[in-house]
Amino acid sequence: MSKDYIIEQLKKQIENFETKTQTEKVGTVLEVGDGVAKVSGLSDVMASEMLEFPNGIYGVALNLEEGQIGAMILGAFEGIKEGDQVKSTGKILSIPVGENMIGRVINPLGQAIDGKGEIVSDKFYPIEKIAPGVITRQSVNQPVQTGIKAIDAMIPVGRGQRELIIGDRQTGKTAIAIDAIINQKGQDMICIYVAIGQKESKIARIVAELEKKGAMEYTTIVLAGASDPAAFSFVAPYSGCALGEYFMDKGKDVLVIYDDLSKHAWAYRQISLILKRPPGREAYPGDVFYLHSRLLERSAKLNKDFGGGSITALPIIETQAGDVSAYIPTNVISITDGQIYLESDLFYKGIRPALNVGLSVSRVGSAAQTKAMKKVAGKLRLDLAQFRELEAFAQFGSDLDENTRRQIERGRRTVEILKQDQYAPMLMENQVAILYALTNGFLDDVAVEKIRTWEADFQKYINSSAKEVLTLIAEKKELTEDVVAKLEKVIKDFKEVYQNGV
Repeated sequence: MSKDYIIEQLKKQIENFETKTQTEKVGTVLEVGDGVAKVSGLSDVMASEMLEFPNGIYGVALNLEEGQIGAMILGAFEGIKEGDQVKSTGKILSIPVGENMIGRVINPLGQAIDGKGEIVSDKFYPIEKIAPGVITRQSVNQPVQTGIKAIDAMIPVGRGQRELIIGDRQTGKTAIAIDAIINQKGQDMICIYVAIGQKESKIARIVAELEKKGAMEYTTIVLAGASDPAAFSFVAPYSGCALGEYFMDKGKDVLVIYDDLSKHAWAYRQISLILKRPPGREAYPGDVFYLHSRLLERSAKLNKDFGGGSITALPIIETQAGDVSAYIPTNVISITDGQIYLESDLFYKGIRPALNVGLSVSRVGSAAQTKAMKKVAGKLRLDLAQFRELEAFAQFGSDLDENTRRQIERGRRTVEILKQDQYAPMLMENQVAILYALTNGFLDDVAVEKIRTWEADFQKYINSSAKEVLTLIAEKKELTEDVVAKLEKVIKDFKEVYQNGV
């Protein structure tokens, strides 16, 4: 290669040379510990802005003080040390969203953790967003069928509602949520299960069960594991909600489960105390109510002008020894549109789901109930309430009048019918059929201990020999005279076959 040629090439490069200037806002780590860093030098940083630490680890600006900022570190904070450089990104904390998130297990930053490869997305949603306003919303008018008889009949949930599941540990709170997800198969509903501070082994079991039932086809799991930093538990519910908002904006219906918000509040308390925010009641920071209200208010049913999508939230709260008057339970009860209250005593008696019908309530769901379910459920609640009242008296006296004895017997059968196994949700039409048989006295002559067997056999019979009646209930969604006549005939035919068979 000649000398002239090299000189020529150098001249060309010099002619084409352009200087590019790039400004970077840089700060310095003052101190770091327990997933929180104090940083100086970033004078114009925004609240909730993402900050870049060394080794590609990100943080979020939480405390904006006069001489320094307090940042929560998202990831392994062990490698960060005093004097490290911190860069401002100019972006509010956002996560990637998209259809390819469905069927995956992701962390709160939107990264896949299920070993099925990286999720690539060019669309991002901020994890914090102002909830839809009054004008954009519509009243709740469509049901979310959970597949659990006691809930769909007496504490119905509608699309766009926020229904709290509350109870002590080991009372079946997660079981109800997982059954609700399984029951959404074919209901045109996308499900997001947010696991906050949960054991990875428990989530692995849940994923395996959802895969077995074919429910992972429409479900995303956002996991902040028990071994992950508190920052992940804090961010997880907002990430799940942001993903739900992406689908809601496309006019789809979404079911988001936050399991559980007690651990979310604990994580926030931990971060706040390390940031030296002043503690309030039960050592929680003063804005812990706002922590949950700004999350749950994002659940809504949008009107047609805004796409008609919806987010239904099932937050879970764990109580200590049944104390619903503690700080976090009362906060979340006041934010939600009703609660499903699960009781340890009922659970240990074998009444599962361990639903306390007296303390459980749905403030909007009955507006979304089908007419068929409304018709059979009205009697059911009354029967159960009367039974609970009379049962207390019956313990003290044996000589009961015929009417009281009949009501107690009906109540015992009602309790048996409302028992349901885990991972066995039931379709609306099947629920209506069995509840109609119960409330109209067709089970009064069946022994209490045989009720569960009778119901299982009845469901097999109606699913195989009388499918057209179920189709009729599913299509019409109400009990017309024609449907009632056909349903009663099926019940009577089955009773004949059952009695002859026994």
